[in-house]
Amino acid sequence: MARHYYALDLRDDAEAIAEYERWHQPGHVWPEIIASIRASGVEEMEIFRTGNRLVMVVQMVDGDEVSRERDAANAKTLEWEALMDGYQQRLPWAEVGQKWVPMRRIFSLAES
Repeated sequence: MARHYYALDLRDDAEAIAEYERWHQPGHVWPEIIASIRASGVEEMEIFRTGNRLVMVVQMVDGDEVSRERDAANAKTLEWEALMDGYQQRLPWAEVGQKWVPMRRIFSLAES
């Protein structure tokens, strides 16, 4: 199993941030989105927030990253992403078209 970490910012607007959090409460993420995430081999996914910065932790069964091609072909996923895009803003160093930016580990206590 592999873990991947990603970062993304939300618009710096308290009301929008609260709404984004409501969308991510249990039972509010559309069932089609949950099914798509699981079908991609994601075993666990968590999103953390501090201020307007988000960090997403994705644990994959097979170690691969989430399939962008599969998501691009799924109308419900595209609808969800468009909805969430209204709350999100790209990190300054994100590549064109990139929302969640992969993070690189720089320290491990286990390896020290």
